[in-house]
Amino acid sequence: MGAMKKIFAVIGEDARQQAAAGYLRGRGYPVVTANEVYRADFILLPMPLDADKAGLARLLRAAKPGALALGGMVSPEAQAAAEAAGVALLDYFKREELALRNAIPTAEGCIGLLLQHRRRTLWGSGVLVLGYGRIGRALAMRLTALGAQVTVAARAAAQRAEAESEGAAAIGMEKLPAAAPGFDTLVNTIPAPVVTAGVLRGLGKNAGEAPPLVIDLASRPGGTDFDAARTLGITALHALSLPARCAPVTAGAFVGQTVLAILHERGDLYDDE
Repeated sequence: MGAMKKIFAVIGEDARQQAAAGYLRGRGYPVVTANEVYRADFILLPMPLDADKAGLARLLRAAKPGALALGGMVSPEAQAAAEAAGVALLDYFKREELALRNAIPTAEGCIGLLLQHRRRTLWGSGVLVLGYGRIGRALAMRLTALGAQVTVAARAAAQRAEAESEGAAAIGMEKLPAAAPGFDTLVNTIPAPVVTAGVLRGLGKNAGEAPPLVIDLASRPGGTDFDAARTLGITALHALSLPARCAPVTAGAFVGQTVLAILHERGDLYDDE
């Protein structure tokens, strides 16, 4: 007879958390809710984990001794709450495989927004993508496959070479103000103030009659001057948490996969569990 399965408490009612719970159940793990957190060996908390410190501390104080909590994008306040409750808290969003997997639904969700807000096909259209990290690459590759004429702006020469090797054009970030007038659609993935008022003023000037569109995928506060965009009458969307919004079942499975990998690597779970 195999060892008794460890118990997970999955906290949160959003679709991604519920999908993560379903993923864990599908692999044979008992899953309980916050009301039975005292039974759990592992406590799966939401992402981003920036809830009020008092509420999180109260929840974790109910955990049994030795329980391990795991959350995503853990804020300093959440970490402090866990320490106050005497519960170890790991950040599963720091795992590279989760960031890579999340880039897929982020890219798909961004394409959905482009199709919703643009008046022309992506096929044959110029799209300017800022940054060529995990999300920038996933997006540029998919846009190129759809027939868009993608130009990537990136600081690193290696990233520009990689973008070119995968079918996009590439420019340095210093050329962004000069390039912006040739594009009516810009997607930013860089968490720094790169889409400035100057870039916005030029955006789309030489790209025809379509109104400019900016989609910012960078974490808060984003890389776009949203006040300037409003003043200029440019549609600029800060599209956060696209995996949870656009593909919560997939995003929840990704979280479940990542958490199990962490626990196996730590020796908290074994291959037969």
